[in-house]
Amino acid sequence: MSVSLLATDGYKFSMAQAGWPLRKETFYFSFRRGGPQVVPIDLAAFVESLRPSAKGGEREFLASHEYTIGDAFDAASKGALVVRAAPKGSWVLPREPIATITGPSALVSFLEPLLLQAHYRFQIATLALRDPDALARAVSTVTCEAQRAIVRESCDAVSVACPAMRVDEEGYAARVRERANAIVRALREDGRDAARIFEVGLRAASSMEQHLIALGACKEAGITRTSNVFGARALGVIPVGTMGHEHVQRFFSDEAAYRAMKERRPQRSSFLLDTFDTLKSGLPAAFEIMREDPAARDSIRYDSGDKEAQYLIACERARELGVRPVHVIEDGIGAEDVARFEALREKTGVRPDEQFYGSGGWLVSQTESPDPKRALTRDKVAAVFKLSRSGKRDVMKLSNDAGKISVPGVPVAWRRVSGDGPTGIVAQEGERVRGGYVRVDEARDHQALRAMPRDERVELSDETRALAERVKGEIESQIERRSS
Repeated sequence: MSVSLLATDGYKFSMAQAGWPLRKETFYFSFRRGGPQVVPIDLAAFVESLRPSAKGGEREFLASHEYTIGDAFDAASKGALVVRAAPKGSWVLPREPIATITGPSALVSFLEPLLLQAHYRFQIATLALRDPDALARAVSTVTCEAQRAIVRESCDAVSVACPAMRVDEEGYAARVRERANAIVRALREDGRDAARIFEVGLRAASSMEQHLIALGACKEAGITRTSNVFGARALGVIPVGTMGHEHVQRFFSDEAAYRAMKERRPQRSSFLLDTFDTLKSGLPAAFEIMREDPAARDSIRYDSGDKEAQYLIACERARELGVRPVHVIEDGIGAEDVARFEALREKTGVRPDEQFYGSGGWLVSQTESPDPKRALTRDKVAAVFKLSRSGKRDVMKLSNDAGKISVPGVPVAWRRVSGDGPTGIVAQEGERVRGGYVRVDEARDHQALRAMPRDERVELSDETRALAERVKGEIESQIERRSS
């Protein structure tokens, strides 16, 4: 079983071009919040079902939009995957690795958007067990047939009767369209400058079908750029995307990552600033490269932390250095955010063609329900998929701007079954399991995993803590060398 080669975000292809598509890498899937969640699917089988294969005209479509794939990507898509996952029917806690996946870089990276969509299955199954009445209210109206099917499958997985549902594609599309129109109107031009907005909500949706509905509504509002390559081809819009945090992590250096993207792809680059530290590392590295080639019109992308403060500092430094970066602002961007940054753009003298916005969940998932508080969005569990090892190097996202620190190595979960201590421990593959605990992915039939934990304490094992401190220290030392 496989999915379309295009069923991912555009930057997955640019990162494969500028990276090492066949390198052995490990990513982990986790929730940062939301309380205990039950696992409603066989994750190993689910991951395998997302393996891509090219269908008619898909390679040509990629090439026509400056995303080319070669023999290495093809080989990676057929490569072996090792999935260490919590078994179906078990409970997982925030910060625990739900699934840790090892395989060829391009393949494991490709999986991210569709794997993150599984957050919806977890939330449906968990709510079905904990509060069926609340579930009935949450899904009384769903966005599409695919979403209704997911609700049914998730309820069946936990043997709870599925509530009645009404599919309202038109209502969902109307809510997305209303927000898309609002975000276009927020631009300080004449409201027709929608080319400066692109949609990035594939991973926030519950299915590709839902996202296509949202993307169609955005197109009607004039937004004609999206990260969803499959959706771009289906609806005749433009796929976009250059760089994610994983790209910077695997190079272990902002400057090295930026140069790889710039020197291995002839297209314009967008330098993501916040993987380690926006102001001390990301921004200086980006401006150094921009000064070498000011005509390239490369961009800097703000993604976490105090983006307004970062923006003002970047504008000031750009003036001092004599460079004119293109500014790209993402991460939870809505109409009010666009209006605020448009005012800053005018204040700082940035031209309209030098400022762009990416909006995802605000358009796609916060509109799922007529009552936004009922929507079971990705943000409610903060689902993430993070690179933790690239080749022989353990890596992590430090993001000093927002405190979003990921786990390095090959993380696995331990669960306490007797005695005292935290309910969960994030350990490392090969680490000896502590007494009173079992390794979650190897304890398929253990009763302790099938009872909802009452205590949500999760800690790092000694080995994981030491590894994280070592990697963090290496990153901070590198940042300090650049700063000095």
